[in-house]
Amino acid sequence: MTKIGVILRGKYGSRLVETVRSKTDMEVIVAEIPTYLPDFIDEPDEFFSTLDFDMKVFDADIIITYSLHPDITPEIARMAGRAGVRALIVPGGASKAPVKELEDISKEYGIFIEVDEICCNVESDPSTDDFTCFFGNPALDVEIKDGKVSKVNVIRGAPCGSTWYMAESLVGTPIEEAGPKAGLLVSQYPCRAVRGQMGGIHESSELHKQEIEAAIKRKLASSKN
Repeated sequence: MTKIGVILRGKYGSRLVETVRSKTDMEVIVAEIPTYLPDFIDEPDEFFSTLDFDMKVFDADIIITYSLHPDITPEIARMAGRAGVRALIVPGGASKAPVKELEDISKEYGIFIEVDEICCNVESDPSTDDFTCFFGNPALDVEIKDGKVSKVNVIRGAPCGSTWYMAESLVGTPIEEAGPKAGLLVSQYPCRAVRGQMGGIHESSELHKQEIEAAIKRKLASSKN
Protein backbone atom coordinates (compact mmCIF):
# COMPACT_ATOMS: atom_id res chain seq x y z
CA MET A 1 0.00 0.00 0.00
CA THR A 2 1.29 3.44 -0.94
CA LYS A 3 1.96 5.76 1.96
CA ILE A 4 1.28 9.46 1.51
CA GLY A 5 2.85 11.90 3.97
CA VAL A 6 1.14 15.27 4.31
CA ILE A 7 2.70 18.20 6.15
CA LEU A 8 0.00 20.60 7.29
CA ARG A 9 0.32 24.26 8.14
CA GLY A 10 -2.75 25.75 9.75
CA LYS A 11 -5.73 25.36 7.42
CA TYR A 12 -3.58 24.25 4.48
CA GLY A 13 -3.60 20.57 3.59
CA SER A 14 -6.55 19.34 5.64
CA ARG A 15 -8.88 19.04 2.65
CA LEU A 16 -6.32 16.98 0.75
CA VAL A 17 -6.02 14.60 3.71
CA GLU A 18 -9.80 14.18 3.87
CA THR A 19 -10.07 13.57 0.12
CA VAL A 20 -7.23 11.05 -0.10
CA ARG A 21 -8.65 9.09 2.83
CA SER A 22 -12.18 9.07 1.44
CA LYS A 23 -11.35 8.35 -2.21
CA THR A 24 -8.48 5.85 -1.94
CA ASP A 25 -7.11 3.11 0.27
CA MET A 26 -3.71 4.82 0.56
CA GLU A 27 -2.32 5.26 4.05
CA VAL A 28 -1.99 8.91 5.04
CA ILE A 29 0.59 10.04 7.60
CA VAL A 30 0.20 13.58 8.90
CA ALA A 31 2.58 16.00 10.58
CA GLU A 32 2.06 19.68 11.37
CA ILE A 33 4.18 22.79 11.48
CA PRO A 34 3.10 26.04 13.13
CA THR A 35 0.73 28.34 11.29
CA TYR A 36 2.88 31.35 12.10
CA LEU A 37 6.57 31.26 11.21
CA PRO A 38 9.20 34.01 11.03
CA ASP A 39 9.49 35.62 7.60
CA PHE A 40 13.18 34.76 7.47
CA ILE A 41 14.87 31.76 9.07
CA ASP A 42 18.66 31.92 8.89
CA GLU A 43 19.36 28.41 10.21
CA PRO A 44 16.38 26.30 9.11
CA ASP A 45 17.89 23.02 10.33
CA GLU A 46 18.33 24.38 13.84
CA PHE A 47 14.96 26.11 13.79
CA PHE A 48 13.24 22.96 12.56
CA SER A 49 14.73 20.95 15.42
CA THR A 50 12.88 23.20 17.88
CA LEU A 51 9.48 22.40 16.39
CA ASP A 52 7.10 19.80 17.79
CA PHE A 53 7.12 17.82 14.54
CA ASP A 54 6.25 14.17 13.98
CA MET A 55 9.17 12.71 12.03
CA LYS A 56 7.09 9.61 11.23
CA VAL A 57 5.76 11.53 8.24
CA PHE A 58 8.99 10.69 6.43
CA ASP A 59 8.07 6.99 6.52
CA ALA A 60 6.17 7.62 3.28
CA ASP A 61 6.55 7.00 -0.42
CA ILE A 62 5.30 10.45 -1.45
CA ILE A 63 5.17 13.60 0.64
CA ILE A 64 3.02 16.66 -0.01
CA THR A 65 4.20 19.63 2.01
CA TYR A 66 2.11 22.69 2.74
CA SER A 67 5.01 24.33 4.55
CA LEU A 68 4.64 27.38 2.26
CA HIS A 69 7.92 28.88 3.42
CA PRO A 70 11.07 29.33 1.27
CA ASP A 71 13.37 28.50 4.20
CA ILE A 72 11.48 25.57 5.74
CA THR A 73 10.55 23.75 2.52
CA PRO A 74 14.17 22.98 1.44
CA GLU A 75 14.88 21.57 4.89
CA ILE A 76 11.86 19.30 4.55
CA ALA A 77 13.12 18.26 1.11
CA ARG A 78 16.53 17.34 2.53
CA MET A 79 15.01 15.29 5.33
CA ALA A 80 12.73 13.54 2.84
CA GLY A 81 15.69 12.79 0.60
CA ARG A 82 17.74 11.39 3.48
CA ALA A 83 14.78 9.23 4.55
CA GLY A 84 14.45 7.69 1.10
CA VAL A 85 11.14 9.31 0.17
CA ARG A 86 10.75 8.93 -3.57
CA ALA A 87 8.80 12.11 -4.36
CA LEU A 88 7.95 15.49 -2.84
CA ILE A 89 5.06 17.62 -4.08
CA VAL A 90 5.16 21.29 -3.07
CA PRO A 91 1.91 23.27 -3.53
CA GLY A 92 1.91 27.05 -3.34
CA GLY A 93 4.10 27.88 -6.32
CA ALA A 94 7.59 29.28 -6.74
CA SER A 95 6.93 32.30 -4.51
CA LYS A 96 6.77 29.93 -1.53
CA ALA A 97 9.59 27.60 -2.54
CA PRO A 98 13.13 28.23 -3.91
CA VAL A 99 12.92 26.19 -7.10
CA LYS A 100 16.66 26.23 -7.91
CA GLU A 101 17.59 25.03 -4.41
CA LEU A 102 14.99 22.29 -4.61
CA GLU A 103 16.35 21.21 -7.98
CA ASP A 104 19.80 20.85 -6.41
CA ILE A 105 18.36 18.82 -3.53
CA SER A 106 16.51 16.62 -6.02
CA LYS A 107 19.77 15.81 -7.81
CA GLU A 108 21.72 15.28 -4.60
CA TYR A 109 19.29 12.80 -3.06
CA GLY A 110 17.61 11.34 -6.14
CA ILE A 111 14.17 12.47 -5.01
CA PHE A 112 11.61 13.74 -7.50
CA ILE A 113 10.41 17.23 -6.49
CA GLU A 114 7.57 19.10 -8.14
CA VAL A 115 6.49 22.65 -7.30
CA ASP A 116 2.96 23.60 -8.34
CA GLU A 117 0.78 26.59 -7.63
CA ILE A 118 -2.33 24.40 -7.44
CA CYS A 119 -2.65 20.69 -6.68
CA CYS A 120 -5.13 20.06 -9.50
CA ASN A 121 -2.31 20.74 -11.95
CA VAL A 122 0.20 18.19 -10.63
CA GLU A 123 2.01 16.44 -13.46
CA SER A 124 2.26 12.67 -13.66
CA ASP A 125 5.68 11.11 -13.09
CA PRO A 126 6.58 7.46 -12.44
CA SER A 127 7.50 8.38 -8.86
CA THR A 128 4.09 9.99 -8.21
CA ASP A 129 1.82 7.81 -10.36
CA ASP A 130 0.26 6.15 -7.31
CA PHE A 131 -1.04 9.59 -6.35
CA THR A 132 -1.65 11.21 -9.74
CA CYS A 133 -3.74 8.31 -11.03
CA PHE A 134 -6.37 9.57 -8.58
CA PHE A 135 -5.52 13.25 -8.15
CA GLY A 136 -4.35 16.11 -10.32
CA ASN A 137 -5.51 17.51 -13.64
CA PRO A 138 -9.23 16.58 -13.79
CA ALA A 139 -10.29 13.68 -16.00
CA LEU A 140 -14.01 13.09 -16.37
CA ASP A 141 -16.53 10.85 -18.08
CA VAL A 142 -20.02 12.22 -18.65
CA GLU A 143 -23.39 10.53 -19.11
CA ILE A 144 -26.09 12.45 -20.95
CA LYS A 145 -29.87 12.02 -21.05
CA ASP A 146 -32.36 14.26 -22.84
CA GLY A 147 -29.71 16.88 -23.51
CA LYS A 148 -28.74 17.16 -19.86
CA VAL A 149 -25.89 15.86 -17.74
CA SER A 150 -27.22 12.77 -15.96
CA LYS A 151 -23.97 11.72 -14.29
CA VAL A 152 -20.33 12.77 -14.07
CA ASN A 153 -17.80 10.05 -13.30
CA VAL A 154 -14.60 11.41 -11.78
CA ILE A 155 -11.63 9.46 -13.07
CA ARG A 156 -9.11 11.91 -11.61
CA GLY A 157 -9.89 14.98 -9.55
CA ALA A 158 -8.50 17.84 -7.52
CA PRO A 159 -7.23 16.62 -4.13
CA CYS A 160 -9.13 19.39 -2.37
CA GLY A 161 -12.36 17.62 -3.38
CA SER A 162 -13.72 20.33 -5.68
CA THR A 163 -14.03 17.98 -8.67
CA TRP A 164 -16.40 15.63 -6.84
CA TYR A 165 -18.45 18.57 -5.58
CA MET A 166 -18.72 19.90 -9.12
CA ALA A 167 -19.61 16.46 -10.50
CA GLU A 168 -22.55 16.02 -8.12
CA SER A 169 -23.80 19.57 -8.64
CA LEU A 170 -23.77 19.35 -12.45
CA VAL A 171 -26.43 16.62 -12.63
CA GLY A 172 -29.49 17.96 -14.44
CA THR A 173 -27.60 20.79 -16.16
CA PRO A 174 -28.21 21.29 -19.90
CA ILE A 175 -25.05 20.24 -21.72
CA GLU A 176 -24.59 23.65 -23.36
CA GLU A 177 -24.43 25.23 -19.89
CA ALA A 178 -22.26 22.57 -18.24
CA GLY A 179 -18.85 24.08 -18.99
CA PRO A 180 -19.44 27.55 -17.53
CA LYS A 181 -21.33 26.07 -14.58
CA ALA A 182 -18.48 23.66 -13.86
CA GLY A 183 -16.02 26.55 -13.68
CA LEU A 184 -18.36 28.52 -11.42
CA LEU A 185 -18.90 25.60 -9.06
CA VAL A 186 -15.16 25.05 -8.65
CA SER A 187 -14.59 28.76 -7.99
CA GLN A 188 -17.31 28.65 -5.30
CA TYR A 189 -15.85 25.59 -3.58
CA PRO A 190 -13.88 26.47 -0.42
CA CYS A 191 -10.52 25.53 -1.95
CA ARG A 192 -7.41 27.16 -0.44
CA ALA A 193 -6.01 28.22 -3.81
CA VAL A 194 -5.13 31.88 -4.30
CA ARG A 195 -8.07 34.12 -5.26
CA GLY A 196 -8.34 37.62 -6.64
CA GLN A 197 -5.58 37.29 -9.23
CA MET A 198 -4.64 35.28 -12.29
CA GLY A 199 -3.82 31.65 -11.68
CA GLY A 200 -4.90 29.94 -8.47
CA ILE A 201 -8.61 29.21 -8.27
CA HIS A 202 -9.17 30.79 -11.69
CA GLU A 203 -6.80 28.29 -13.31
CA SER A 204 -8.51 25.46 -11.49
CA SER A 205 -11.92 26.66 -12.66
CA GLU A 206 -10.73 26.84 -16.26
CA LEU A 207 -9.23 23.34 -16.12
CA HIS A 208 -12.56 21.91 -14.96
CA LYS A 209 -14.56 23.92 -17.49
CA GLN A 210 -12.39 22.68 -20.36
CA GLU A 211 -12.48 19.06 -19.20
CA ILE A 212 -16.26 18.88 -18.77
CA GLU A 213 -16.72 20.39 -22.23
CA ALA A 214 -14.24 17.89 -23.69
CA ALA A 215 -15.98 15.01 -21.90
CA ILE A 216 -19.34 16.06 -23.35
CA LYS A 217 -17.86 16.22 -26.85
CA ARG A 218 -16.38 12.74 -26.41
CA LYS A 219 -19.72 11.34 -25.26
CA LEU A 220 -21.67 12.94 -28.11
CA ALA A 221 -19.13 11.72 -30.66
CA SER A 222 -19.22 8.16 -29.33
CA SER A 223 -23.02 8.10 -29.37
CA LYS A 224 -22.98 8.79 -33.13
CA ASN A 225 -20.75 5.82 -33.88
